Amino acid sequence: MAPLLVESAASGAQVLFLGDNFSRLLGGLGTSLAISGLALLIGLPLGILLGSLRIVDNWVLRGILRVYLEFFRIVPTLVVLFLFYYILPREMGIQIDGKTIAVIAFALWVAAEISDVVRSGLISVPDHQIETGKALGMSGFQLLWYVRLPQSINLMIPAVLNLATRVVKTTSLLLLISVIDVVTVGQQIMETNRMAHPDAAFWVYGFIFLLYFIVCWPLSMIAKALEKRAKERNRD
Repeated sequence: MAPLLVESAASGAQVLFLGDNFSRLLGGLGTSLAISGLALLIGLPLGILLGSLRIVDNWVLRGILRVYLEFFRIVPTLVVLFLFYYILPREMGIQIDGKTIAVIAFALWVAAEISDVVRSGLISVPDHQIETGKALGMSGFQLLWYVRLPQSINLMIPAVLNLATRVVKTTSLLLLISVIDVVTVGQQIMETNRMAHPDAAFWVYGFIFLLYFIVCWPLSMIAKALEKRAKERNRD
């Protein structure tokens, strides 16, 4: 019995290396990372801008930005993807590919989350530093650029890295809008080898888990280290 189990396991593991399966999985991961990277590249500057606007003394503007944030916090990401991929293009009479939709949806989500991170960081700057800047004749923009942002950046970076890991993991939903990411490739491999290798799912999903872990774990560890350092600096 044991030799049969070992032989079956070895046969299942071979699925990863049949034909171009291995390179296809890595290519799917590349697609996931590319979409995540573009979303962060677009969403971070937009989030910094929106977060800065959230401390402006204008309750209408702050209210609008708060609704924007809560929309992306309350509505599941899957629903947002469906809204952007299936509903809005049809209602607007345009056709957009799944990758572009994913980048736009994730970038808007990133911007919403980062706006709250930036706002929290900016209002954490001690009042006496703001008053000192005003006494020196600094404008609102100068206070933001030279006082608030430099003082709060150490608090923002760990949150940004944690958000990056969430974005990477959430790309697993892209198969539902016809994007050929790593999970989609895994599904295709399992369907193709379902009869010849019944246990292919274990090995394919296990390998996908490993790929996500390799990408996300270092980011999580760096975020924890930076967060710990920031707390130590605040105590000092």
